[in-house]
Parts: sequence; structure tokens; C-alpha cells
Amino acid sequence: MSNKSMAEYWKANLRLLTLCLVIWFVASFGFGILLAEPLNSIMLGGYPLGFWFAQQGSIYVFLVLIFFYAWRMGKIDREYDVHED
Repeated sequence: MSNKSMAEYWKANLRLLTLCLVIWFVASFGFGILLAEPLNSIMLGGYPLGFWFAQQGSIYVFLVLIFFYAWRMGKIDREYDVHED
């Protein structure tokens, strides 16, 4: 792998990681803490939405992000020919 290709691979990896961390931050800190009061006017399964995000929603978002990261990283690995297949 050339230096240019390694730099592009690392840049794609960091871009994906940053995207996942921003989504996780917004779901956990933003919806669970900062926007909890406005979201509490919406009910989900009998519970206020802000409470749901603080207790369970951020965990679900994190699990989805794990699978999304693994899937997308696999595509990036194949694109730069560093996959383990």
C-alpha cells in the first residue's frame, strides 16, 4: 500500500469514526440530557421520550452504530484492498 493510499484509508476511517461518535453524542447527551425536557412531551411506550433516550435509546443507538461501523468499515477495507477475506 502506498503512502497516499494509506493516508486516504486512514482519512476514510477517521471520517467514519467521527460520524459514529457525533451520532452517539447527539443521541445520548443531546436527546437524553440537553433536549430531555422538550422530548418529554412525547410519549413512547407509556414513558416520556427524553427519559426513554436517557435510559434505553442511547444504548439502542450505540448497538446500531456498532453494526453500521462494522459493515461500513468492511466496505472501506475492500475498497483499499486491506480486507481479511
